[in-house]
Amino acid sequence: DKQRVRFLEGAAKNDVPKSKASHIFDLVAQFAGYGFNKSHAAAYAMIAFQTGYLKANHPVEFMAALMSLDSHNTDKLATLVQEARRLKIPVLPPDVNVSDADFAVENGSIRYALGAVRNVGASAMESLVAARKEGGAFKTVFELARRVDPKHVNKRAFENLARAGAFDSLDVERRAAMAAAELLTAEANSSASARQGGQSSLFGEGEVADPELPRIEPWSAHERLDEERAAVGFYLSGHPLDEAAEALRRRNVVFSAELTALVEEGRERAIVAGVVRRKIEKISQRSNERFAFVALSDPTGEFEALVPPEVLVRSRDLLEAGMSVACSARLVGRDGETRIILDTVEALENRLKGAYGGMRVIVSDKEALADIKARLERLNARENADRGKVSMVVPTEEGREVEIALPDPWPIDSGARAALKTAPGVLAVEEM
Repeated sequence: DKQRVRFLEGAAKNDVPKSKASHIFDLVAQFAGYGFNKSHAAAYAMIAFQTGYLKANHPVEFMAALMSLDSHNTDKLATLVQEARRLKIPVLPPDVNVSDADFAVENGSIRYALGAVRNVGASAMESLVAARKEGGAFKTVFELARRVDPKHVNKRAFENLARAGAFDSLDVERRAAMAAAELLTAEANSSASARQGGQSSLFGEGEVADPELPRIEPWSAHERLDEERAAVGFYLSGHPLDEAAEALRRRNVVFSAELTALVEEGRERAIVAGVVRRKIEKISQRSNERFAFVALSDPTGEFEALVPPEVLVRSRDLLEAGMSVACSARLVGRDGETRIILDTVEALENRLKGAYGGMRVIVSDKEALADIKARLERLNARENADRGKVSMVVPTEEGREVEIALPDPWPIDSGARAALKTAPGVLAVEEM
């Protein structure tokens, strides 16, 4: 306001009409909200040119560098991982025997950083990598615990490394490794105390017998992904809706990667589906009503949708983090971007009702049938499960296969298929 007075006074001295001077000052004030001088604009143009060149000519290294820059921001990392996949760059999971503390390039792929796993600490993972480089690859999860510094790698770090799949290469099941976190911590502390006291094992270093891992049923495929998401911040090795992808397409669901193209073709409505990542509620200044922005994740990426007040009132309970939903949405294209506005929200299982015809389970031997039967019976206890025909394909001693149709309808939805895929002796689960 002070500058306006000075400007108008100076303009009057130069015989510029007050209305014109005021209009000119308004333009300057508006531009000053976000305006660069030429030197600043030139610097930004140079950076844009350089980064564009790097992404076009060295995409793997460029994307790995961006992930390193945002290694503690899981929302940014989720976006960058999706962009890497769009560029057909594989993003390999964290691995205590391969990963560095930071993101690294590995044979044309990006190896996920140990330090980017939640609640483990970059410095702790640097000490773990140093122990690996000094003594060679870890052979078992307990040997790893004996070699790391417990001041850096604590119980929470062991738990989250297990949930993220960083111990998978040590041939240990994730849930068992997580349940063993207290044992691993005790092993690390005991070994560190022995080193400080100058003691060594009766059998020599590396010959210590490992304690027994907890005997515990593995997580289902869905639980495994949920635990991975909790440790990494997003789904990395797969997606909970992968199993239902074809059934969703039969129910006219459109995935997020396809939305922009549809809007460009003139499409104004679509059915979308996803797992809720987060919900942010706000109050409209105009109507004083609550509305929300919801981040959803589907097998092709993540997208944000606006939830108007009336839809939020009806569907608030369905829009909690971790819920799987199907939504009728309006699509609004503007300035090359697609805006998604939800009109209805329903539980995903409602949209999938009747989408599956049946399920064929192919097993390696007849000994697997007892465990499969037990799993089916547990699954059958769910009241709202989508049921249908189930058959077993079993090899005979003569080298042939026999297909056995089970009596009565059994659960055949994506949850049932995912649970059976992890059963011992199951080679494949096919849709009928």
